[in-house]
Amino acid sequence: MLYNLFNFADNLPLRCLFAFLTALIIALSSGNKLIDFLHHHQTKGQPIREDGPQSHLLTKKGTPTMGGLLILGSGILSSLIWCNLSNIFVWLCILVLIIYGGTGFADDYVKVQKQTPNAMTAKMKLLLQFATAFFVVWVVSINTSEDIRYHLTFPFINWSLNLWWFYIPFGMFVIAGASNAVNLTDGLDGLASGLMISALIVFAIVCYVCGTLLAFDFHTIYITPCNEVSTLCCATIGGCLGFLWFNAPKAKIFMGDTGSLALGALLGTIAVMCKHEILLAIVGGVFVMETVSVMIQVLYFKKTGGKRFFKMAPIHHHFEQLGWNETCVTIRFWIIGFILAVIGLSSLLSL
Repeated sequence: MLYNLFNFADNLPLRCLFAFLTALIIALSSGNKLIDFLHHHQTKGQPIREDGPQSHLLTKKGTPTMGGLLILGSGILSSLIWCNLSNIFVWLCILVLIIYGGTGFADDYVKVQKQTPNAMTAKMKLLLQFATAFFVVWVVSINTSEDIRYHLTFPFINWSLNLWWFYIPFGMFVIAGASNAVNLTDGLDGLASGLMISALIVFAIVCYVCGTLLAFDFHTIYITPCNEVSTLCCATIGGCLGFLWFNAPKAKIFMGDTGSLALGALLGTIAVMCKHEILLAIVGGVFVMETVSVMIQVLYFKKTGGKRFFKMAPIHHHFEQLGWNETCVTIRFWIIGFILAVIGLSSLLSL
C-alpha cells in the first residue's frame, strides 16, 4: 500500500523498520480489546492439561487463548502496508499464516467449547499441514532459479547439495515439522514468542542478504524474491513483541495453536525460500530440543512399559519438575535461543 510512496520502494531497511513499528503499535493498541473480547467469549479460558505441572492448574486456569490472532493480525496488516505485494514469496508467507493459523484457531475453538486439551485429531492436523506445505514448496520451487531450485545449503562451509525431486518432500517436512515444534514449545508464558523473535531476526537478516547482491559478498545463495520476505519477518517480530507485552508472566492471554502452528510454519517456509533449512535447525535449536524430548519420552515409555526418561515432556516441564520456576526456565531458554541465533548469524561470515 505504502510501498510506492515517498521513495520507500528502494529503501528496504527503512520499510523493515516501519513494518516492525507498525505491527508493534497495532498489537499494543489492540491487545487489551482482544483480551476483553476473548474473556467475554471464553468464560472458562483455555483448558489446562491435567497431567501437566500442578502449578499450572492453579495459576493459568481461566486465561483466554487464541492470542495468536494478535500476532497474525498485526503482522499481516503491517505486511500488507509495507511489503511489495507483487512478490509471490510475500503472499505465500501470508497464505501460510492464514491456513495454519486457521487450523490452530479451529483447534483452539473446539478446546474452549468442549473444555478438552485435545480437539482436532493428529491425522486431521497433519493432513492440512502437509497439503499446504506441498503447495508452498512447489510454488517456491517454480519461482526459484532452476540451477538452485532443489538445493540444500550447508552453513559455515558454503556448500549446497542438489536433492532433486527429494527436495519437495524434504521441504514439506521442514514446514510441518517447524509448525509442530513451535506448538510443542508453547507451554510457558512468553517462551515461544521470545524464541520466535530471536529466530525471525536471524532470518530477516538472512533473507535480506540472500535477496540482494550482498549474497555474493557473503558467499551465500542468491534468491531475488527473498529480499522482500525480510520486511514480513520484521512485521511479524513487531507482532510477537506486542503479544509478549501481554503474555509476559503472569500471562493475560495465551498464544494457543492459532499462533504457534502458524509461526512455526512461517519459520519453516522462510527457511525453504532462502534454502537455509539446516540453519533453521541451528537457530531454532530450542524448538528441536523440545520436539526431540517428546519423541524420546514417548519411545522410552513404550519400550520400558511405562517408565519415563524425563520427569515430564516437553523438556521445559522437566526443568519445572526439577524445581526451576517458570520464569527461570523461560529466560534460560531465551538465552540459549539467543546464543544459537548468534551462532547462526556467524555462518554468514564464513568464507
